Amino acid sequence: MRFDEYRAHDATGLAQLVASGDVTAAELVEVAIARAREVDPTLNALVQWQEDAARVRAAGALSGPMAGVPFLLKDLFQAQAGIVETSGSRSGASSRPRVTDTVVQRWLDAGVIVLGRTAVPEFGAKGVTEPQAHGATRNPWDPARTPGGSSGGSAAAVASGIVPVAGASDGGGSIRIPAAYCGLFGLKPGRAVVPAGPRAGEMLFGSAVTGVLTRSVRDSAAFLDIVRGADDDAPFEFAAPSTPHVEALGRPGPRLRIGVAARSALNDAPHPDVLAALDRARDLLVELGHTVEEVASPFDEEQLARDFLVPWFVHLAAEVSSASATARPTTTEFELDTLVLAEIGRATRAVDHDAALARWQDHVRAIAAFHRRFDLLMTPTTAGPAPLIGAFDTPFVERVGARLALALRLGPILGRLGAVQDAVMRSLSAVPYTQSANLTGRPAMSVPLSATVDGLPVGVHFLAPPGGETRLLVLAAELEVARPWFDRIPADVVSERVG
Repeated sequence: MRFDEYRAHDATGLAQLVASGDVTAAELVEVAIARAREVDPTLNALVQWQEDAARVRAAGALSGPMAGVPFLLKDLFQAQAGIVETSGSRSGASSRPRVTDTVVQRWLDAGVIVLGRTAVPEFGAKGVTEPQAHGATRNPWDPARTPGGSSGGSAAAVASGIVPVAGASDGGGSIRIPAAYCGLFGLKPGRAVVPAGPRAGEMLFGSAVTGVLTRSVRDSAAFLDIVRGADDDAPFEFAAPSTPHVEALGRPGPRLRIGVAARSALNDAPHPDVLAALDRARDLLVELGHTVEEVASPFDEEQLARDFLVPWFVHLAAEVSSASATARPTTTEFELDTLVLAEIGRATRAVDHDAALARWQDHVRAIAAFHRRFDLLMTPTTAGPAPLIGAFDTPFVERVGARLALALRLGPILGRLGAVQDAVMRSLSAVPYTQSANLTGRPAMSVPLSATVDGLPVGVHFLAPPGGETRLLVLAAELEVARPWFDRIPADVVSERVG
C-alpha cells in the first residue's frame, strides 16, 4: 500500500480493508512507520518508538473492530504495563507502570497496533507541547507553530498522516485545542463516560477524561463505543445510550436550538478569522434548519478560570511530589514553570482549595440553566490560530525571580506575584472557551469547519448537557457532510522547513 492510499482512509476504512483481506496489518504498520520516519524529524511528535513490538503484533492473529489499525498512545494517563511513561517530564525517564490502563487495554482488545507514544507538556500542564525533556512538537500546517497541548504529539501525528487516530486526553481542553490547531475532529466525552482505572477512579477531580483525535467523525464515534462504560474500579457508572454511537450517525438528528457566544471575559478580542469562522458556522447551521441565537456566556468566566486553576496547581504539586525522588524537587528533574505552579499549589490553603472545588457546582448550575433553553452552546474553540513555538515561554527576568522565590520557599508570595498571574492568564486568554466543559463534566467537541485567510485551521466548539455525546456526534456528522474536511490536509513537511 502506498502512503497516499493509506491516508485516503480513516481508521474505520483501514480496518475494513484488513478484514476483507485487501491489505494486511503488517502492510499498514510499515506504511505508518515509514511516514513517521519521514516527518517526525520535523514534527517531533513521538517520544517513544515501539516498532519491533508493532511488527510482532501485526504478524499475529488480531480481532476486534479496529484490527490492524496503526495507533499511538499519549505519553500521559495511558499506561502499558512495563512500558516507560514519562508524562513529559525528565523525572519520568525510568517510570514503568505495573498495570495497563483500562482504556489502553480496550483499545488493544479492539485490535489496534501501538507504534509508540506521543509528546506531551510536562504533566500535561500547558496548552502547548514544548517540554524540555523532549523538545517542542511542531504543527504540520506550519512547523513554526505549536500543535497545542497537552495532546499535541497525537494531533501532529494524526494531522501529518502517521496514524489515522491517536490517544488523547482532556483536562482543560487538551483534546479540543490541538484538534482546532491541527484541523482535526476532537470529542471530549462527559464525566464518567470513559473509565480512568485501574490507577484512578477519576482523573483531576473528575474534570479530565480520555478520548482520541481523529480526522473523521465516525472514527471518534467508533472509538468512544470501544472505551465507554465503567470498569470494576470506577466510583460510579454513567448510563450508556441505547444505541451505539456509530449506529446513531446513520440516522437524521433533530433540529437543535443553539446559543452562540463569540467573546469571553478572558479575551474580548478574539482573532478576526476566528470570529469569521464562527459566523460561517452559524450560517451553515441555519441553512441546515437549526435555530441559532446570540447569547451571553452562561458562566462567570473569570471566577471559573480561578476555580479551574486552584485545583490544577494543587494537583500539580501532588504530581511533582509523587514523581520526585528527592525531598526537594529541582530544575534538574522538573521544569521551572512546573515548580513555580506546584509551589503555589503547595502553599494553597486547604479551605481555599475546598472552596474552589465547591464552586464547580455553581458553574454546573449555570450551564444547566442554559441547557434548559438551548440544546447546545457554540463558541470558538480557541481565540486564535495556533501560536508560534515559544510564544508562552517565561521571560528571562521572571525566570530569575522565580528561581529566587523557590529557593526561599516563598510559595504564598509566588501566588500573589503579578508576573505569575499575568503569565497564567495570558495562557488562558488564548484558550478561554474549553475549561468550562471540564469543570462541569459536560461533553464537548471541536469541529474543523474553517481556516484563517492564511490557511491555518480554526475550530468551532460545541458544549452539550450530560449524556450529549450522541447529540454532538450526530451534529458533527451532519456538518461533515455539509462542509467536508477529511481531504483538507496540510502540505507535506520536511526537515528543511524548520530553521
